[in-house]
This record gives sequence, C-alpha cells and structure tokens, in this order.
Amino acid sequence: MKLAHIATFGCQMNEHDSARFRALLNALGYSIAQAVEEADLVLLNTCSVREAPENKVYSMVGRLAIIKAQRPQMIIAVAGCVAQQEGEQILKRYKAVNLVLGTDQIFALPELLKRAESGERGVYIGWMAREKKVQNFIPEEELETGLIEGGRGKIAITKGCDNHCSFCIVPKTRGSLVSRELQNILAEAQDLIQKGAKEILLLGQNVNSYQVGDQGFAQLLKAVADLPGLKRLRFTSPHPNDWTAELTDLMASHPVICKQLHLPFQAGSDRILKEMRRDHTQAQFLEKVAYLRAQIPELLLTSDVIVGYPTETEAEFLETIEVIKQARFFQIYAFKYSPRPGTKAEQVKDDVLIEEKQHRLERVLTLQASIQSEILDSHLGQTLEVLLDSPHPKEPGVMQGSTPANLRVSLKTNLPPGTLLPVTITGRREFSLVGVGLDIDLDKKASDSV
Repeated sequence: MKLAHIATFGCQMNEHDSARFRALLNALGYSIAQAVEEADLVLLNTCSVREAPENKVYSMVGRLAIIKAQRPQMIIAVAGCVAQQEGEQILKRYKAVNLVLGTDQIFALPELLKRAESGERGVYIGWMAREKKVQNFIPEEELETGLIEGGRGKIAITKGCDNHCSFCIVPKTRGSLVSRELQNILAEAQDLIQKGAKEILLLGQNVNSYQVGDQGFAQLLKAVADLPGLKRLRFTSPHPNDWTAELTDLMASHPVICKQLHLPFQAGSDRILKEMRRDHTQAQFLEKVAYLRAQIPELLLTSDVIVGYPTETEAEFLETIEVIKQARFFQIYAFKYSPRPGTKAEQVKDDVLIEEKQHRLERVLTLQASIQSEILDSHLGQTLEVLLDSPHPKEPGVMQGSTPANLRVSLKTNLPPGTLLPVTITGRREFSLVGVGLDIDLDKKASDSV
C-alpha cells in the first residue's frame, strides 16, 4: 500500500484543494500517512499571500530533502500558490523536488504523478481556458467525489480575482476571476447533502463577485440555501465593494444562511485604502456594517487587517483602531505588511520599521481580544445549536463543534461528528465556549431530515 502525506498551508480554498488531492490519491490506491517519514509521496499545498507561510514551505522542503536522502524513492510535490508563483525556480533551488504543479493543475495530478514515478522532474503551471468568465473548473466526473468532514462540505464556486489590490498576489497565483455554472454547483451541493452534509461552505477568493449571465451571488446563495436537507450555509470571503443591501436582506431572512460574515476591511485610513486599491472608503465600509447590524442584530462579524502598509502614519493607523471599535469584530486576522513579488505595493519603499509594525499589530490584537471576550461573555447562559465536528485533541470524552455564528463550543458527549444538538453555554475559555448538551432523539432527527 502506498502512503501519501499532504501538508496544507494557508486559506480554506487550499483546504478544499487538499481534500480534492486526497480524493484523487485515494482513487490511485494511496492511504494517508500521518507522518512524512513514512510517506511515499509528500504533497505540499502552499500559500504565498504573505511572506511567512511562503518561508514555512521552503523550510519544510529543506527538511524533506534530508529525509529523502535516506529514502530516495520518496516523491516530493509542491502545489498551490508558491508553485504557481515560483515555478521552475523551485526545481532549480531544491533538487529533492520531483513535481511542481500550479493552482489550475489539481485534476492533472494522477497523470503528473506517473511522470514523476518514471523519473521525470516537471513544472506544470499552465492555466485552464477562461472564456467569458465562466468555467466549470470541477470536472463533471469529480462532482461526486467531494469529501465531508464533521458534517461539513466545501464547494468552490469561483476562483481567481480581478480586483488587483496593490498588496495582493492572488491574481497572479490564482488567475483572473471565473465562476461555475449554477447547475454545476447545485449538482455538487446535492451530492454532499445526500452523503450527510449538514453544512456547506461556499468558497472563492472573492466569493460575492460570482456572476454567470444574469445570475449573481444572491441568486446562487438562495438556490443553494433552498436545497432540501441542508441545515446551514456559509461562504467566504466576500469583498466589501460587492456587498449589497440585497445580500444583507437575504442573510437576514433565510433561516439556512448562517448569521456570520467575514468582511475584510484591511485599513481604516481613506488614503491607505486608496493606495491599496480597495476602491471603498472607511465611511462606505462602516455604512454597510451598520445596515448589517440593523438587519441582523445577532451577526458575528470577522475581518482582515494589514498594519504597517508603506507610508502608513500613526494617525492613519489610529483610524484602523477606530474602525475596529465601531465594527466590533469577533475576530480579526491581523498581519504585518510584507511585500509580495509582482504586486504594485512592492514598488513602494517598505518604510514602516518592523518594530513599529509589531507594536501596531500588538495594539490591534489587544483591542480585539477585549472585544472578543465581551462577545463570548454575552453568550453565557444561552442555548445554542451546535454542529459537532471533531473530538477535542487533548480532552478524552469531549467533542467540539460550531454554532451557526461559527462560535467554537466544547462539551462532554458520546454523540458522533455531524450531529446537530442544542447546547446550553455554561462557561468559556480564552477563545471559545463550554456547554452542556441537551438530550436529543437521534432517530427522530434522522427521520426529520429525510
């Protein structure tokens, strides 16, 4: 039996792609190895949106080269955004790497592995045709191979991005925006539901830019949410520019669409937002947040922030702080700016000192932690629906799951992953909640879902 180890870096789209790789490898007779030392194939699905995850990839390749020196038959494949970005340079830099495949080459993996097994070292980073912005990039024969983990399935509805924010490498590593046809997406969603998915996550680098003919993201969202048997629907990540009142109203009114939204704002200063090519102002962003809060009072909002963008002053950073105070995000993915190759921002001197970037990051995280703590405290004593997804890694007999707002909850239970149950919140930890599950009749819930 052949063993494969997949290491995934970066976003949920990469996690989706790794699940696709896993299904392809299963069909080839591979089992998944938990440790790289025992693997016949190691596939690194990489991220280059920032410098840090890219450096982690190179560090891991270096460690793998040492292992491969003792096991020369091991195949090392580098996939994802770093592969798309660097291409041939990876083979030149690391003699241990056998295969480099870009973000449009996922389903070519079986054929490319044959070439690698025959001793060929190759780079495959070509793009699929992107005609009229419509591309069913999940092949028909793969629509029913989607995996479910913890009662959840993921569907990529778009890929690529046409926004070209000055700091972002995604248009270079994922290509221009393409959307899948509605029926193609619905077929995959129906298959996941039939396999037992209670929740589906729709994915795209700019998910609410979805457009096929006269069908936009709102039409797609409602069509998926209306599918019989689906209990929860979420999506990530939307762009503020494409967020509309129509989408807010749909989220507010449809019981299947989760009341949780990740809406990146990146910076609070209008000047910095213009430099970033975000094409919206602070006031426009906060106006959309205000309407969301008015229509969906229970909304859990998260966001992305970059601190220390070139030329950002202390006063402009304080505008970012003010947005955080007003929007009251539950969680912020905050990062120190790092230049990405080939982006417009790379051409600007990175003039904010690293010490200042770190200081600003710490201030963002300190403020955010206090807001998050208040939000967690507000749920104490409430009874919330939780979808169990996995055993707690350190506590025997404890399961973990998520609420519709994506709050993490731990509780003692013998119920399996994929179970939906009401949980009374009795306590909290630093970033999550603790509760007690209420009795449920699994047979009745199974019959109700048919």
